[in-house]
Amino acid sequence: MQKYVLISNDIRDKIMTGVYAINEQLPSEKEMCVDYGVSKMTIKRALDILVAEGLVIKRRGSGTFVKDLGESQMKHIHMANQFRGMSAMNQDKAISSNVLNFSVRTASPEIASQLNVTEGSFIYDVYRVRLVDGTPRVIEQTYMPIDVIPSLKMEHVQSSIYNYIESELKLVIQSAHRTVSVRKATDFEAEKLGLEKGDPVAVAEQVGYLNTGEAFELSTSVHRYDFYAVQMIFTRN
Repeated sequence: MQKYVLISNDIRDKIMTGVYAINEQLPSEKEMCVDYGVSKMTIKRALDILVAEGLVIKRRGSGTFVKDLGESQMKHIHMANQFRGMSAMNQDKAISSNVLNFSVRTASPEIASQLNVTEGSFIYDVYRVRLVDGTPRVIEQTYMPIDVIPSLKMEHVQSSIYNYIESELKLVIQSAHRTVSVRKATDFEAEKLGLEKGDPVAVAEQVGYLNTGEAFELSTSVHRYDFYAVQMIFTRN
């Protein structure tokens, strides 16, 4: 992942968690260059991402400030934040994947219905264990239409599929329908996730959509109970 993207992710995290408050001035670009050990151009590109998202504003002669965001804007940014993927969410850690299966198959009636593709059309079947600093965190079963996400390779599956989609294919991940439940881990899941038999796991079932409205992902993720949390924003009309 590009350095400027990692930096924008870090600054975004600090804004979303309140390290940088609304209307607060961010450190100068010169200070950020020193803090992150990068060039001024890299910092500028990182800040440009946040400006485009509507998270910060540049004031000529004054610097860069966190915008006074309304509830709807915060909700939009929060939703976008959910699709940054494990690599972006743990940028200061080593992310790796134990790929159990990466193949091409035809879509069953159920999968085709969920992805809104023709039954029998070709899809990727990705099954992998994701590790953070060598500790298994989640088992992911993912199906993606080849026509929507072309040329996916093992190198992408071993690293970050979301980064490939957004950085290389230049597609925009926008939303998802997600259901989260809790159950006991199967013996296989317990073994792969380093859990005791019968320990709980969180199961997230999701259909992800691009900004074109196309479904690009049908996934089931089984998470370790001690490393999983769900963030939500509730609004009242």
